[in-house]
Amino acid sequence: MADWDRFLDDQLARGRAYFSREEALAALGLSPAAFTAALARRVRKGQVAVPKHGFCLILRPEDRSLGAPDPVRWIDPLMRHLQLDYRVGLLRAAAFHGSSHQAAMVLQLIVPRQIRALEIGRHRLEFIYQSPAAFSEVNREPWLARLKSESGYAKVSGVELILLDCARYFHRVGGINGLAQIVKDLGGLAEPAGLAVIAEHYENSCARRLGFLLEHMGHLRQAEALRPFARKAKSAVLLDPSVKHLSSVLPAMGEMQPAWRLVVNEQVVVDS
Repeated sequence: MADWDRFLDDQLARGRAYFSREEALAALGLSPAAFTAALARRVRKGQVAVPKHGFCLILRPEDRSLGAPDPVRWIDPLMRHLQLDYRVGLLRAAAFHGSSHQAAMVLQLIVPRQIRALEIGRHRLEFIYQSPAAFSEVNREPWLARLKSESGYAKVSGVELILLDCARYFHRVGGINGLAQIVKDLGGLAEPAGLAVIAEHYENSCARRLGFLLEHMGHLRQAEALRPFARKAKSAVLLDPSVKHLSSVLPAMGEMQPAWRLVVNEQVVVDS
């Protein structure tokens, strides 16, 4: 197995804690069956992990207790292997931009294709689907940032994209109050004109939900940029569509917000 050891060491020396099946077959000169058997032995020994067929991770001793390195270290080469564009979004992206309340236990990726969630060791990756048409319009350099890792850089949502993605997929960030916390933390960093441009590619209700929370948190310039979406709305929607019954206990519950064409059916609570 000296050839295997040399191959893994060479990969690490090049700053690549990963390899593809094709690369290993070419370097090791094994038949596909022999490669599969040898790879299985390495996996059992905790030296290699396989998050997706044909894509392998090399585990350093410090990675083995978690079953894999932090996914940020290898998500970009994995997505290139899958030939799929992406962005790190929602909770991990919010934490990257300074929303200190977000302790993300999962790496959430926005992608234009349906992919099942992936668990490897103690890590979990969720793939959040956005329609290809909308994805191609918003997943662009001006609205993305770069998260440095040892394999290069991973694409991560910029602040404007985070806010709209979280408004669209608020059930993935802890509900309305999770969204409100992110709006409180990051809303003032958003560029109003960019927010309005990106919002054109989201449901009108998302723009209104975000606009209301921006205003509620005192980010008035950013909220004003989304005001035209409320003017175009033909009917009011619930702030939280997952809450079907209004409460008679809290006076604010069920209150109409005419400026945003929203029914506030959820109490908004954030940390100070």
